[in-house]
Parts: sequence; C-alpha cells; structure tokens
Amino acid sequence: MTNNNDLIARVFRQEVLAMSAYHVADAEGLIKLDAMENPYEWPEDIKTRWLESLRACPLNRYPDPGARRLASVIREMNAQDQDAALLLGNGSDEIIQLLLMALPQGSSVLSPEPGFVMYRQLSHCLGLNYIGVPLRAEDFALDMPAMQAAIEQHRPKLIFLAYPNNPTGNLFDQDAIDKIIAQAPGLVVIDEAYEPFADASYLGRLGRHPNLLVMRTVSKLGLAGLRLGYLCGSPELIGQLDKIRLPYNINVLTQASAEFALNHKALFDQQTRLIRAERARVFAELNALAGITAYPSAANFILFRTPPGRANALFASLKQQGVLIKNLSPQGGILADCLRVTIGKPDENAAFLSALKQSLSSNP
Repeated sequence: MTNNNDLIARVFRQEVLAMSAYHVADAEGLIKLDAMENPYEWPEDIKTRWLESLRACPLNRYPDPGARRLASVIREMNAQDQDAALLLGNGSDEIIQLLLMALPQGSSVLSPEPGFVMYRQLSHCLGLNYIGVPLRAEDFALDMPAMQAAIEQHRPKLIFLAYPNNPTGNLFDQDAIDKIIAQAPGLVVIDEAYEPFADASYLGRLGRHPNLLVMRTVSKLGLAGLRLGYLCGSPELIGQLDKIRLPYNINVLTQASAEFALNHKALFDQQTRLIRAERARVFAELNALAGITAYPSAANFILFRTPPGRANALFASLKQQGVLIKNLSPQGGILADCLRVTIGKPDENAAFLSALKQSLSSNP
C-alpha cells in the first residue's frame, strides 16, 4: 500500500502543503463576538413572508446562471444603472479567488498588512507572489513611501485595499488611495465589506479609473449565512472575470432569499444604526478602562490593545466567562497585545465589558 505521506507529497503543490487550514472557532454556548456578524435576526412577520417566498423556488432546476433579478435589486440598492457591470460570487471569498485565478502564473499581489487574511491565503494557495506592506504602527494608516516603493519594485497585477480595513477598523486616507490607483500598473480592488457602517465608498468613482474595482458583501448587513458577494467595475473587466466564474455559483435559495431581504433594506438600515450607536458606547467604555487602548473604527468591530503581555490571558478569561472575541496578538507585529470585539446587541456588549473588567482585575 502506498504511504499516504508519499502520495500527498507527489500529488499536491508545495504551496498547499505549506499552508494551514483557516480556523473557525467553536462558539457553541458562548456570546459570539468574534466574526463581525450582525447580531440581529429578522422579526417573525418578515421571517414568515421570507419562508413563503421560498415556496416557489424550483429546487429541481438549476438556478439562473446570471442571477438577473437579484443583480437588478443590487443595482437599484446601490443607485447604479441597470446595465452596470456586476459579478456575483459565493461570498467575497469566491470573488477574491476568481480575481487571483485570472492572473498570470507568478504574478505579484500587494496589500497592506494587517489586512483581510484571505488576500494572502488565496494568493499563496494559487502560487502567486504576495507582498504585504506593513501599516504605520502608530495609527494603522497606509505607509505611503513603503506602498509606493513596493508598487514600483514588484509591479503588482492586483492590489487589495480594504475600506474600512479589517482587522484595524480604520478608513485609509482617500488622497493616499487615489495615488495608489494612479500608480498601480494593474487592478486595484477596494473591498467595501463594512461600507454600511462607514459612510464612505468608491462605488461612485468607478468611471474615473479604468483599473478600479469595488467589492462588497451582504454578510455584514445581516446575511452572512447566504454567502453572497459582488464586484462592480467596467464591463470589459467584469466580462473577463465572468469567463472563469463557475456556472450556477449562486444557488436558487440564496438568489431568492437575498432578493427578498434586499427589498427590505429599511430593516437593515435600522439595525445598522443600532450597531453604530453601540459601537460609540463600547468604544468610550473601553477607553475608560485602565490599560486598554481602543482604536477608532468605521466598521462593526473595535480593535483594542491590552496591557503588554496580557492579551492571551484576557482572551482566555473572557472565553471562560462565556464571551468569545478574536485574539489577534499571536499574529505579532503591530497586532501584538491586540484583541478585536464585534459589536453585538446591547446586552451582549454589556456582558463583554463586564467580563473584561473582571478579567482585568483578576489577571494583573
């Protein structure tokens, strides 16, 4: 019998063998404040109408490959022309994968770091040359001399800029972004996953820059379970990417559910206002705690720094008290001693703050 290790070494690419699987923490029985989800469910009457709308879904047929009705609703929601180019994906992750798959072998991909982990992970998986350019340590802003030098040296085919950034929560300076777009020899993707919480967008600037693409998701609105993302850009760019999109990538239940949900945008707007109000309250209360530094956020989470060397113990203590947040300290660098908390419902946020106070006092 062939040794499995020998078989794996012969079959799989070295890039895959060197990777670690993306870890999702088990949150069963815990207050879940680790994944930037909208904590609010739908009212029962909305749920009932949604379920009724699914009755007509033809599960025995393949879905519309272009998800035309859903795409029309998305365009209307974003005040775009109905002929605006749009690519839908099974979450933003699939769109990131499609973008990277379209690049020539050995291409360079560039992004500020820390940033969304999938830019790096999927680039490595596909054997691309990923370059992470560190943010400024003092304020998590773009280090423009370093960014411009990296662009000049590596000539990246693709640059990702998260706006607001994950995991730091800040909005990069628009003048800096505009300079990057102008200097970039390839595509620039503005990832606006957290746009509902930010009042800032590059969607209206697409016509000014032929190399600009804007990526969004419905996950942070409160539809994370549907796995739906979309990419906006010129018809020429979207047309090339659509060649490698798998047919029927948006299933019939996601199409119907997302169409129904986005026709109730007022509900999500109300939930977003609640989350933003709670974000302000949690931010103020965190910064009132001795030894804690919370950083301003335009997203639905807050990054905060703990006293030196205490992040791991505080994270474990919070979990023991039934609250799960994200421990970023093991990543090191400018995230050393940092934890990230998603903004939940008022009672969840109160439980988190109470647990953190307890942890700070009991783990000196």
